[in-house]
Amino acid sequence: MTEELVVGVIGGSGLYEIDGLESIEEVHLATPFGAPSDAFMTGVLGGVKMVFLPRHGRGHRILPSEINFRANLWGMKSLGVTRIVSVSAVGSMREDIVPGDFVVIDQFFDRTRHREDTFFGGGVVGHVMFADPVCGEVRKVVLDAGGALGVKVHDGGTYINMEGPQFSTRAESRIYRGWGVDVIGMTNLQEAKLAREAEICYATVAMATDYDCWHEGHDDVTVESILEVMAATIANARALVAACVPRMPAARGCGCGSALQHAIMTSPDAITSEARTRLGLLIDKYV
Repeated sequence: MTEELVVGVIGGSGLYEIDGLESIEEVHLATPFGAPSDAFMTGVLGGVKMVFLPRHGRGHRILPSEINFRANLWGMKSLGVTRIVSVSAVGSMREDIVPGDFVVIDQFFDRTRHREDTFFGGGVVGHVMFADPVCGEVRKVVLDAGGALGVKVHDGGTYINMEGPQFSTRAESRIYRGWGVDVIGMTNLQEAKLAREAEICYATVAMATDYDCWHEGHDDVTVESILEVMAATIANARALVAACVPRMPAARGCGCGSALQHAIMTSPDAITSEARTRLGLLIDKYV
């Protein structure tokens, strides 16, 4: 069966203000995992269906540790999303990643402590492969779109996901640089893990807004400085998303769409009716 192409976009509230986005509707969803961050905005861009969600809610009212990542990704899956482009502000850990640049990351490192980051549990065990946590096909689309637009986009990098909401100490920032990470943020790893479990292709577009607090030649990161850089680059972010959506291939050649095929360890006869109801959107085609 041929699946329909539906592209999800997760990011800040300015991203659904995209030229050419038509037939916009607001969709409120209840999920087995609670309430999503906000209503989902659906529309059509360049003939492709698009679903947008502001991860912190409109008005930026949800802390990184408070985001209901499971509800957000379950909602995307229930709306038919097959690819996600996630746009996120990050701190740069490299001299050559200048505030205002974009990084299409290819790896993550986890430093979180308080996050729900799997749909499994409660009677169903699943272990997805996650060595390569970002979809190569979606990464290529983003890189090609950036090249066509002339936007400064770095190909690859490791995103270290800190807990927050506080920014790093100077000692932490220096240690992370010593580990060889490229950018630092507070949100995207949980999205990537859950997207893989939901068999959704996922890629992060990391927008550098500052140099954290390691760079002696620049001021330490502040909310004010982040907002200034974001205001200056949000137009590029919108243009990049708008260029990506119509470029997505109609058919998937990656393995993201079958990530659960050999991942579910629990015997079908041991799965309760409650667990089937909760996880049916993800597991019914296998068990």
